[in-house]
Amino acid sequence: MAVKRTGGLGRGLDALIPAKPGSATRSTDSASGQKNTEKKAPVAPAKKKQPEKQPEEPSAKPLTAERIVKISLVEPNREQPRKHFDEDALLELSESIKQYGVIQPLIVSDKEDYYEIIAGERRWRAAKLAGLKEIPVIVKELTDQEVVEISLIENIQREDLNPVEEAMAYKRLMEEYSLKQDEIADKVSKSRTAVANSMRLLKLDEEVQQMLIQDMISAGHARALLTLPAGELQVATAMKIFDEKLSVRETEKLVKHLMEAPKVKPVKERNLAEDAVYENLEERMKRVLGTKVMISRKRGNKGKIEIEYYSKDELERLTDLLSTLENK
Repeated sequence: MAVKRTGGLGRGLDALIPAKPGSATRSTDSASGQKNTEKKAPVAPAKKKQPEKQPEEPSAKPLTAERIVKISLVEPNREQPRKHFDEDALLELSESIKQYGVIQPLIVSDKEDYYEIIAGERRWRAAKLAGLKEIPVIVKELTDQEVVEISLIENIQREDLNPVEEAMAYKRLMEEYSLKQDEIADKVSKSRTAVANSMRLLKLDEEVQQMLIQDMISAGHARALLTLPAGELQVATAMKIFDEKLSVRETEKLVKHLMEAPKVKPVKERNLAEDAVYENLEERMKRVLGTKVMISRKRGNKGKIEIEYYSKDELERLTDLLSTLENK
């Protein structure tokens, strides 16, 4: 199955998996034990830059040549960046494997009683779906950091990682292996800004990150949402983007509008004891007058008293009542 080339990924897997010395170098004739005295013809510089790829040979270290192993002995790396696999794409690949087999071997490390996948988990999953009992692998002896780097680069080359998985892989390289953003950018052939923007997605609310993983919103939408504080507003805005199918530009305008909206002024702290006094006065006046009374306070111990009435007759009653109180 043809592999999509993304281009421009710099050193790629070959730079992170150093090849063993091949059999292309000739020093001694194994049959005669004498030096090869054949006259060397001048070699053009251009040809030196394009050596033929030779199969790797056994050495003192574990074999790195391709071998066939039982698929039951191969297990995925739990720390690999990719966590989500497209089921439809796996089924499509499994059909191809049924017809042509696994063309590209998996890269694995030998864990004595099993093989751990370094690169090729998608092929391994598809091979299992296809019902294969054996699978081709190449065993490599790598450090933990090299394993993470290879897994990351392979997935980026195939555009298999969602934005959150990619950001988490960058974060792991920084935290566990003390790599700087520019070093990571060099390894994956991206700009430092691209790596930094990717990692900023981890500041999104967890619900919004899940929406990004599930393709409910795009990375462009997510970057626009970073302006909003994580929480209910960010989640609600993300849902609005999904429900109304907003474009990235429309999302940016919406976020700008939300950020420019007038903020509600905080309510000043009130004296609860003083509130209780005024509420008591309102109740006493209500009992005396027989209608609703409201006291509105102002600064400097000033204010006003509002007495409600609901008819002309009630107004006359209140007037007579106040006159009676005045005469006492």
